[in-house]
Amino acid sequence: MDLDELRTLLERHARPDATTAVEGVLVSRVERSAPAEPAMTGTVLAVIAQGTKRLALGDRVLEYGPGQYLVASVDLPVTGQFLRVSPERPALGFGLVLEPAAVAELLLHAGPDGARQVRGGPVPALAVCDAPAPLLDAVVRLLRLLDAPRDRAVLAPLVKREILWRLITGEQGAAVRQLGLADSSLTHVARAVAWIRGNYAEPFRVEELARRSGMSQSAFYRNFQAVTSMSPIRFQKQIRLQEARLLLATRPGDVTGVAHRVGYDSPSQFSREYSRQFGAPPSRDAARLRLCGPG
Repeated sequence: MDLDELRTLLERHARPDATTAVEGVLVSRVERSAPAEPAMTGTVLAVIAQGTKRLALGDRVLEYGPGQYLVASVDLPVTGQFLRVSPERPALGFGLVLEPAAVAELLLHAGPDGARQVRGGPVPALAVCDAPAPLLDAVVRLLRLLDAPRDRAVLAPLVKREILWRLITGEQGAAVRQLGLADSSLTHVARAVAWIRGNYAEPFRVEELARRSGMSQSAFYRNFQAVTSMSPIRFQKQIRLQEARLLLATRPGDVTGVAHRVGYDSPSQFSREYSRQFGAPPSRDAARLRLCGPG
């Protein structure tokens, strides 16, 4: 499908906070290239209509551009940036929040064929591929409803459901299906991810986290690595450093206090790991954030 209408709709409906009148539908417009910044993905479908975005997750680097989409089936800590954008040619993107309950309901209606388990073990929670024409067509029809308030309340849920079905039956369907299956390996890993995010300052034993997730220690470690591209300890470190950066933006003079608050006993270790992650020591990075804001 020609991307012209998709670009036009995204330009027209872009807001500073990326929200739209349809719940769970996001529209982004980025006018400048900026240094790579840390963020959490959420569970989301993201379609690029203009521009290119690069994401790093652990040791993996993903890049996607016009006519391609990304699926994130677990809320993951990534570092991302848009490449080669300008006010004259901004990056334009569509996002749809993926709700496990909506996936589960659709799989229930689809029956055994739609809900079949993926064979061959866990699948990565972050993947990129080309968007097929039926998926792009559904995205365009959903965005058109932003201009049709009378139709929106009735038709938007139906088109969102269609988009979800296109994902479930598409190239990244394995990850999306697992999002809605209560006993899938991805769901078990997502449970562990949620625990780490909620308790990031606390030390943990991998065997205890495996027990919380309902898996053996060896299966848990293998699945966690496959889904998130990093170990549980490294995942916790990423969350700690991202939280520290947010805190330092408002408390730039309290590097030691922030280090302890996010779980570091050694301020020097915190400084070393922070510098490796963000390219500058905490105090210097905090001063930059106060001058120009994150991103």
